[in-house]
Amino acid sequence: MDTVANMITNIRNAQAVAKPEVTVPYTRMAFDVAKILERKGFVAGVEKKSRKLLKSAKAYPCLEITLKYTEKIPAVSGFKKVSKSGQRIYVSSGDIKRVKQGHGIGIISTSKGIMTEYEAKRQNIGGEMLCEVW
Repeated sequence: MDTVANMITNIRNAQAVAKPEVTVPYTRMAFDVAKILERKGFVAGVEKKSRKLLKSAKAYPCLEITLKYTEKIPAVSGFKKVSKSGQRIYVSSGDIKRVKQGHGIGIISTSKGIMTEYEAKRQNIGGEMLCEVW
């Protein structure tokens, strides 16, 4: 299962009904993507917590993402999952394009970690294009 696609879908659905926060299963990749969204101002906060489904069950780690709204309008107006589990999309540093003429960000998984398309281009690194956010 694609954890980034799951997180994007959960955020999109929560924003459609104006929920203040969303909880998604914790993975390192989902955490790194959520921290980039927080740093760029698309979500208000990201926090790692542990949560129990049942009283007798073992607690599992999850991410609690606080969504950001401006006068009831979500800060994220769109997501696009570029690289999917059936077809991975890789870009070299020279092929990295701006998202929505610079009004959005692209998130790339590189050999030096997950970063925005601007940071990857500046460091002259390519990688797997995960998603675009605007």
